[in-house]
Amino acid sequence: MKNVMWKGQLQGNIQLDTIADKTNLYGLGPVEYLTGEILILDGKSYKSTVTSDTTMLVEETYNLKAPFFGYANISKWKEQNLPENIQTIQELEQYLDKETKASQRPFMFKLSGAVEQATIHIVNLPKGSKVSSPDQAHEGQINYKLENEQAEIVGFFSTEHKAIFTHHDTYLHMHLITADRKKMGHLDDVLFQKGAVKLYLPAE
Repeated sequence: MKNVMWKGQLQGNIQLDTIADKTNLYGLGPVEYLTGEILILDGKSYKSTVTSDTTMLVEETYNLKAPFFGYANISKWKEQNLPENIQTIQELEQYLDKETKASQRPFMFKLSGAVEQATIHIVNLPKGSKVSSPDQAHEGQINYKLENEQAEIVGFFSTEHKAIFTHHDTYLHMHLITADRKKMGHLDDVLFQKGAVKLYLPAE
């Protein structure tokens, strides 16, 4: 991520269809040249692109390149109910940090359930743009508000990768997709519905 934000290396370094083992594959990152978002959920790859300030296109495809991409093959998950007092990204980050002190890090996780509200974005860098700062990398980005959606979230947790794979002020990088597969993007803000979300952590 640092290379993308600060050095302007926007071209795709990772060709997604060359990931040989797609069984139980999970992953997330941006489309090359920061023209969309990518989410791989249980071996299916989704790309979202901006079509207007209020609409987007979500397609299922592996024909994609990404400048950076985090992925893992996870066949077994430990399922638990997300505690009712965990409703925001900040609360989730603190909870995961506390709960996984003894676990292998970094790790990928997923969430499934009801969100009362969420804000997701899709990067949408104008063609030919040069990037030398995070602000420029987010030029053209569109934010979308969601309300009362059933959704799945794939996330990456790392205390070591701030600004490399997570943003500089967080341990988390998450992409959300709605149950109807019509909306997907980078998760910026969320209010989970109390008692209506499952958390899945990799089973060692």
